[in-house]
Amino acid sequence: MSNVAQNLKKVLADLPEGVRLVAVSKFHPVEMLREAYDAGQRIFGESHVQELMQKVGQMPKDVEWHFIGHLQTNKVKYLAPFISMIHAVDTVKLLREVNKQAERCGRVIDVLLELHIAEEETKYGFSPDACRQFLESGEWRELHHVRIRGLMMMASFVDDREQIRSEMQLAADLFDELKQKYFADEPSFSERSWGMSHDYPIAIETGATLVRVGTTIFGERAYLTCRIRKQALENKEPPPVLRNSKSWGRFMFEDVGTRRVAFLDIAFPLQQRGTSRPYIYYFTTNFLP
Repeated sequence: MSNVAQNLKKVLADLPEGVRLVAVSKFHPVEMLREAYDAGQRIFGESHVQELMQKVGQMPKDVEWHFIGHLQTNKVKYLAPFISMIHAVDTVKLLREVNKQAERCGRVIDVLLELHIAEEETKYGFSPDACRQFLESGEWRELHHVRIRGLMMMASFVDDREQIRSEMQLAADLFDELKQKYFADEPSFSERSWGMSHDYPIAIETGATLVRVGTTIFGERAYLTCRIRKQALENKEPPPVLRNSKSWGRFMFEDVGTRRVAFLDIAFPLQQRGTSRPYIYYFTTNFLP
């Protein structure tokens, strides 16, 4: 039995009845996904559209693909034909676009509303009050090509387990409130997606029905095996998406095993985020030949 299969077996043994595993496979090679598939895993979570599109054609047709990352509206059209669930619907605009693209494909796409509860500025999502206000507006009832299945959140990435528990419990309490007020007659509103490798046991205790576990199954992600080969600053002007940055840098990374390279653009920091921490804007996961 491979390490992936062994790790998967251990995680599944921790999950009680009614809790499903989303194996977070972003930045991991298809070979590792196949090992998990051969061990029985069918739900895989990805957070980069381009990477997901490449993997879909290389995996069996019965895989249930969940998109778990921040999704731009202009990328929805690529996912609409096949995606099983979108976890991180964080704006009304995005929900409308998912509905629009699903209608074009003749589908109804399952979605989760993402909550912003963690005390971190880099998280996305509806505040609890904004979520209540949106559902109270009733607009969602006219979007016939999306089905709101529940809520998703990411707890703060901290060591304080009581803080993590408190944030997850807040999400669980809000789920119960919304279920009673808006979805009492809809059994499909049943999913609570929170918990990752470092905190999924707490998530289970606070009512999660979907846990998103990656590192515990697949190990550290592939990009962590890269090292900076050299700083590449030939371009004097930053890419358009980084023009609001105070400063920026372009670095070339080399995969230690294959010696292939990829580029990483880093902004220090993006001013609109109001943070002094370095912020990675985007990463080219496709290594050059």
